[in-house]
Amino acid sequence: MTVQVEVQTFPLFINGEWQQAKSGETFEVFNPATGNVVARVARAGEEDVELAIKAARDAFDKTDWKNMKPKERAKVLNAIGHGIAEHAEELVYLETISSGGTVRRVSSNDVLQMVDLFNTMAKFVKEYPFSETLPSPPFPGPAHNFIWREPIGVCAAITPWNMPMLIATWKIAPALAMGNTGVIKPASFTPLTTLKLAEIISKFVPPGVINVVTGPGAEVGEALVRHPKVDKVAFTGSTEVGRSIMALAAGTIKNTTLELGGKSPNIILEDADLDIAVPGSLFGVFLHSGQLCESGTRLFVPDKLHDEIVDRLVSLTKTLKPGNPLDLATDVGPVISKKQKESILAYIEDAKRDGATLVCGGNEITVEGCENGHFIEPTIFTNVTNDMKIAREEIFGPVLSVIRYSNIDEAIEMANDTIYGLAAGVWTRDVNKAYDAARKLQAGVVWINDWHMLRNDAPFGGYKQSGIGREMGRHSLDAYTQLKHVHTSMVPEAHRKTWYQLLFSNTNQS
Repeated sequence: MTVQVEVQTFPLFINGEWQQAKSGETFEVFNPATGNVVARVARAGEEDVELAIKAARDAFDKTDWKNMKPKERAKVLNAIGHGIAEHAEELVYLETISSGGTVRRVSSNDVLQMVDLFNTMAKFVKEYPFSETLPSPPFPGPAHNFIWREPIGVCAAITPWNMPMLIATWKIAPALAMGNTGVIKPASFTPLTTLKLAEIISKFVPPGVINVVTGPGAEVGEALVRHPKVDKVAFTGSTEVGRSIMALAAGTIKNTTLELGGKSPNIILEDADLDIAVPGSLFGVFLHSGQLCESGTRLFVPDKLHDEIVDRLVSLTKTLKPGNPLDLATDVGPVISKKQKESILAYIEDAKRDGATLVCGGNEITVEGCENGHFIEPTIFTNVTNDMKIAREEIFGPVLSVIRYSNIDEAIEMANDTIYGLAAGVWTRDVNKAYDAARKLQAGVVWINDWHMLRNDAPFGGYKQSGIGREMGRHSLDAYTQLKHVHTSMVPEAHRKTWYQLLFSNTNQS
């Protein structure tokens, strides 16, 4: 007997309320593991975007939200973290069925990271230097001078489909911590957890502080970026789309934070402990089927260890179990869509034509019980050169390129020979070699004997075309503020002021 499960419909979330799109249109959200429709979501248009921006603008301009004292704001952030923990089971389920992230990862990492992020921001906001007093200068005369950091205003967040709820909080938490309001546009593949997050957050903030509009990026996302009443845009996604957002934001000179693509180099040195380096390198590239911007997709291995490392990589990769991401035993879930699957398979064929050697995987696979899902075998290529397409372009799938090197200087030169600079890694027993390599690698984060270890108290972002600005850590708060210098002169008479003689030198003053 077939059990029919009712497909839930999600409206937009604007001004603290669920609202249908003005057009009445919806779009479907699919489970990438099964191909089944799991939800229908309101398809916003420009009129809905206007309403969301107005709600955010009014909440910023007409409520006391932006003026809340740091200790009180910290309490709000802690309460949001607690609210996320209380709804963890529902968030994990919605994230898993829409993004394909394994329940093992989402439940044991993503939700915990989200709760910790709000708690970390609560701690930071209590210590944040909202006001700085400058010393009284001898020139141009006695004065009190302050530097104030104030909230920037209405912030638009455009988030990706790979880790939708976690990355949404990277933008929401610092924006709220600094007293801003926001409108979020999640990826159309994965809007469900962002909508649920907005509902949770709305219990602790005034109406309009948090809003979510769902729909196509070309319509909804661009409308947000272009809008003159949006003060800041934070985007995570491909470098190609990031370029477009920069161009659109230029029309109103918007502040932007961009976390973009990567082709992250991972270097195993000759003295590395291969019992750690090999599984760590596979974790770096096959977690979430390679659909993470900081994945270590280029593995540089020394000539002397090449064959041993490849044998170990292939042997361990073959133990990974693909399956339904709702199954705790699943190691590797699906890729997000048929289109993404076809793109990855095309890269695999390109690599073969370019002369790379396929040593593991490379095929689409069918998973029992998930016959209509989008699964690809974890794939490894050897004989890859750094100029091949497979080594140059972001594939966003479970594909590892193994590249030989003869000495560490050559490895670092090849590692840096890319338009990207998001992450990098080094595996070695020698900490001095590790730190020397870390200094030379052009990347926003360098992991030593580890991978994917992002911290809520440390900044994350890229060099070069991997982005602008940083998320998480104390530095992320700066991006959601603007600086104001306030000068108060302590010189009481006009003729005694330094500027007086610059303009009124011929005027007699009794």
